[in-house]
Amino acid sequence: MRQIVLDTETTGIDPNDGHRIIEIGCVEVVERELTGRNYHVYINPEREVEAEAITVHGITNEFLADKPVFADIADEFFEFIKGAELVIHNAAFDIGFMDAEFARLKPVRKTADHCGVVDSLAIARAKHPGQKNSLDALCKRYGVDNSNRELHGALLDAEILADVYLLMTGGQTALSLDSGSSDGGAAGGIRRLSADRPRLSVVAASEEEATAHDEFLSMLDKQSGQSLWRKLQGPE
Repeated sequence: MRQIVLDTETTGIDPNDGHRIIEIGCVEVVERELTGRNYHVYINPEREVEAEAITVHGITNEFLADKPVFADIADEFFEFIKGAELVIHNAAFDIGFMDAEFARLKPVRKTADHCGVVDSLAIARAKHPGQKNSLDALCKRYGVDNSNRELHGALLDAEILADVYLLMTGGQTALSLDSGSSDGGAAGGIRRLSADRPRLSVVAASEEEATAHDEFLSMLDKQSGQSLWRKLQGPE
């Protein structure tokens, strides 16, 4: 399964009022592993960013002035997400903005026609009813390091959400047990696995080792009846 964990930043809260996307951040997950492939872009919204929005994400009109408009990046963005399952926190918000942006172009694309959508906020609310389920609250609950998240940012939030989502849905990336490590953060935090890391080798027991193991189990059988290992093995 290919999943894209996605987040956007915008000029305001409602696309029906003409507000636009100004940043997109995506993190690719395949078979519940972070691949290292990301998509990130800032976008000139062709309108002013509201002051309240700037206090949330810190992205100013001056910074966006020389960035590409959505029409310039629409095809590459669509190709990156096409056919994937999108994982988004409060998905209705981001999908609403994405569909509004795609609706301005030809051909008109509707996100749900080309991608599956999973709302991680809905999952969190079902798992933790009556509790705070913001991304920051989930980071604290699942031990994900978000100490660099002073302001909202689409790529950083997508990376954090990927860690939270994998833990929340029963999986994990890699747990760092070294509180002093440079790549893992605090003990119990998340350390991403390199996309080009070598696969772990599988080392089978030698014939001599297997014989010695069998003899040891036979000794246990004589002393205490059938050993737990024999029971787990079942009949040969």
